[in-house]
Amino acid sequence: MANSMTGFGRGEASGYGYQFTVELKAVNHRFLEVVVRLPRNFVGFEERIRKVLQEKFQRGRIEVHLNVVESEGKMRLAKVDKELALSYDKALKDLASALHTAYDTDIYRLVALPEVISVQEPEIELDTLWDVCAEALGKAADGFGQMRRIEGEKLAKDLLQRLDQLAEHLRLISERAPQVVTDYQERLKERIQTLLGGVELDPVRLANEVAYFADRASITEELVRFDSHLAQSREGLRSIGSVGRKLDFLVQEMNREINTIGSKANDLNIGKQVVTVKSELEKVREQIQNLE
Repeated sequence: MANSMTGFGRGEASGYGYQFTVELKAVNHRFLEVVVRLPRNFVGFEERIRKVLQEKFQRGRIEVHLNVVESEGKMRLAKVDKELALSYDKALKDLASALHTAYDTDIYRLVALPEVISVQEPEIELDTLWDVCAEALGKAADGFGQMRRIEGEKLAKDLLQRLDQLAEHLRLISERAPQVVTDYQERLKERIQTLLGGVELDPVRLANEVAYFADRASITEELVRFDSHLAQSREGLRSIGSVGRKLDFLVQEMNREINTIGSKANDLNIGKQVVTVKSELEKVREQIQNLE
């Protein structure tokens, strides 16, 4: 069955002193768009995450949220910028001399000045941690994909029922079509008799006129093509993979065929069926927008 484009998934994994949590959520989109939000220290994972999801999914705007927490304390080191401290000290001495005031070096005041002492974070080995992140991402993608499949099955069942309804309307139109020619022949015959009075009709000319009308009003080709589009749509809904764009195209083609049927048939009963079909096709089109 086809997949929905909307879904949510969450996965967690721990290792090397870190806990990774990945959340995926998606909304409808014409193509595949992956938006990754992650901590600054892990921006190197962005393209890897995007590549993994591009291999698994074809359509939808997928938002990825990566949260990383240290599960173990890391050793941090204080780093002293000696050159900067000496520069501060010299500048303060020069200032004291210019102001003719006493100055005594105070190490505690010096280290409180900007950037004299900084905390050195432990270096993060991204290549080592990627395996942990990939595990969390895989779990999130599995749950995300399962939700999309379940929702897709529901959508596909609904759409298959709607396609069956369209097929029924198409059957009614097909049954009515031959009667349109017969009704036209009777109306034409009555009109000519009214105009000519008791004059005998030329059966050959009447037959030619009816044949011309039958050829001009024939909707057989449109009915066959419409039925073919229905069959392809059913096949797509029962297949696995991205079918949303193909189904959208087929609905456009069915709309084109039913419009032609309505304009050629020139019949009230068929016209009513055409209106109903167009209304159902709009509902089908709206549902298809949710399919991958």
